Amino acid sequence: MAVSFDLFGTLVDAERSDAPWDAVAERLDARGVSVPDDWEAAYRSSHREYDRGREAPLDEHVRLALASRDVEVSEATAREAVLAAFDVPVTVRDGAREALAAAHDRGPVAVCSNCSVPGLVERTLDRADLGLDSPLAPDAVVASVDCGWRKPFEPIFAATAEALGVPLSALVHVGDDARTDGGAGRVGATSVLLEEVPLPTVAARLREGTLC
Repeated sequence: MAVSFDLFGTLVDAERSDAPWDAVAERLDARGVSVPDDWEAAYRSSHREYDRGREAPLDEHVRLALASRDVEVSEATAREAVLAAFDVPVTVRDGAREALAAAHDRGPVAVCSNCSVPGLVERTLDRADLGLDSPLAPDAVVASVDCGWRKPFEPIFAATAEALGVPLSALVHVGDDARTDGGAGRVGATSVLLEEVPLPTVAARLREGTLC
């Protein structure tokens, strides 16, 4: 058995802005980018069609939004600004460390996260002291922005299972969102939802070998 965990809302809680366009604008301005006066409207508009289930990288969206107002910005600048805007303080949720430790005792462990910001999942794990230098660090990190697919679609769960070296049927995915994380159970893996099994209980059942 291999276990994957959702990140935001499952392992950690993040202090998200109610106006992300303002946070991005501030980081763009700090990098010398002329942010248009109607930036909120540009940010909140669609500038490209994506196939259903495909991830829309936020740095690409920002570049397209700026280009729609005749402002050009490099890929590197957009990526840095977006990461800086969303790299916020996080709190490790109760039971998360215990659940990770118990999962490691059972087999390989991954973080499988819907995240449109390149590098944010890894940065968040570092902030939570769950990154590469931690004994609780996951064996694999699969973010939708890197995988190209979002939960609940099968490819991101299949990529997670492949990264852990197990068939999809041997993957148990733990998350807080029935719509997205619950997709694991609909594509051949097993889903465990926190509304039914809280993290401390996940840890206990992993230790007992009764999670699934």
